[in-house]
Amino acid sequence: MRTAEELYTTGIRDHFAPALRGLGFQGWRHSFSLPDRDRWAVLGVRAVPGDGRVRYTVNLSVTDKAAWDRRSIRPDANSPTGLERWHAPIGELLPVGGEVWWEVAPGPRWLIAVEDSVAAVRGYALPELRRRLVAGEREHYLGQAELDGVNGALAAARLARIQRAELADGVLELHGAWSRHDPAAHAVLAGAARGFLSVRDARFRAVRVLDTLGRTLWEFRPDPGGNHPEPD
Repeated sequence: MRTAEELYTTGIRDHFAPALRGLGFQGWRHSFSLPDRDRWAVLGVRAVPGDGRVRYTVNLSVTDKAAWDRRSIRPDANSPTGLERWHAPIGELLPVGGEVWWEVAPGPRWLIAVEDSVAAVRGYALPELRRRLVAGEREHYLGQAELDGVNGALAAARLARIQRAELADGVLELHGAWSRHDPAAHAVLAGAARGFLSVRDARFRAVRVLDTLGRTLWEFRPDPGGNHPEPD
């Protein structure tokens, strides 16, 4: 029987890498990038062997080529340098949030983990990297640490956290794995919108809530008599 290390190598070489190249990535083994003139949009695979298995995860980064001093060599998304415009583990994009690892172990179902990681790249990592290449100048409103209060309320209600908060054309956009048909999500996010609008930040006049596919779920604006948000 082949070892976990052998199965992992086969899975990345014969399944993961060809699938990513079919999605438009360039690269092989543990480092891939999307073609772009001005930025490196990089996907890195980080593996940790041990106990007869191999666990691996995926990291993502976007770096301006003008800021990268080794322009012919892509940055390593697994080893951030501080030059990145954006860097995140793939788990931040998935509905579950947090760290996400796939596990390859000997047995007849070893390939399932590899196929699942390809699906995660196709459904979440690739759209996010493409979005950041197109909308690279969007301004982040708050980082994850600054969103802890809102994300704590979402977690208490057993809802997905805010994946990112950014400004676009006078609107504060909140992205996360929510559904239009979830009244609890609507209630908590309306409260969050009330808080954001109450600071009277001149850079935005509305709060828009979007799902992980970029579809608008709700948009909140202050009512004429105060700061209470009214959904459009």
